[in-house]
Amino acid sequence: MRVLITGGTGFIGSNLALRCLENGDIVRVLGQENNPAEAENRKMIEEKGAEVIVASITDREKIFSLLQSIDLVYHLAAAQHEANVPDQVFWDVNVTGTKNILEASINAGVKCFVHGSTIGVYGFALEGHVDEQSPLKPDNIYGVTKLEGEKIVYSFKDKLPFVIIRISETYGPGDRRLLKLFKGIKKNAFFMIGKGENIHHLIYIDDLIDGLFAAMESKEAIGETFVLAGKDAVTTNEMIQKIAQAFGKNMPRFRMPLLPFELVAVVMETVLRPLGIQPPLHRRRMNFFKKSFLFSLDKASKRLDFSPKISFKTGVDLTARWYERMGYL
Repeated sequence: MRVLITGGTGFIGSNLALRCLENGDIVRVLGQENNPAEAENRKMIEEKGAEVIVASITDREKIFSLLQSIDLVYHLAAAQHEANVPDQVFWDVNVTGTKNILEASINAGVKCFVHGSTIGVYGFALEGHVDEQSPLKPDNIYGVTKLEGEKIVYSFKDKLPFVIIRISETYGPGDRRLLKLFKGIKKNAFFMIGKGENIHHLIYIDDLIDGLFAAMESKEAIGETFVLAGKDAVTTNEMIQKIAQAFGKNMPRFRMPLLPFELVAVVMETVLRPLGIQPPLHRRRMNFFKKSFLFSLDKASKRLDFSPKISFKTGVDLTARWYERMGYL
């Protein structure tokens, strides 16, 4: 198939591009080079045979040109962790950019559109298992605009076959987001904040890509939304313990209460952000120690035959070994 992957120089997109190439697909990637990781990913997937175009999904004319002759779109591009930018940037990329891709896909006769959304649309912690029907209450500009992006996709339901995937926290070889955590634990420089009983339901990168492929291939998936999460849900304490074990370390014993750090984060945001300075401590960073999600995979299991295979312990070990091979630790 002729595949276009937006956000294809990111962690998920670049791994997806490699798998598509392994399957014999012709892969075109739309991506950015905003940091060294994206530049490395671009070089890697180009060497494997992908065509990479560095551009933004806000460039409507460019998007319509790139979609010509494409059969399948994986739309993963998003404004997510950008700092010191106005909210309008998130609206331009996550909403208007999504509309650009959808309209270009219709114009090109795309056969299937897989939209990468996020568990951020649920907002803060919910009681019990979270599924596709759980209340949507995004609590930051990223989640708000990703939910609006979903609504835009749904508005095209009579014009384009689509599937929406709400992606859980994703990790594995190639991920740099958790690098600081792994490095801190290995160097005995990490300490716990709070009780550590909140739940993380991460998904290993290979399992996620399996789920994206299943969504694309299933006729029952068309027009539907699915949550994809991993095999194991773990508390923050369990997560830290597994990472420590991967390096032959003991569980960090030093622990601080959460409330003082939350107060400091609020003060830093209030004082520094109006000055255009990214606060070293902010509320979204504290979410690691606060947010708690446990996802139901019933719908994905029944409709997509999706069953994640990689345990959290195995995934952590594979990720730690990759960090070591790359010299990042």
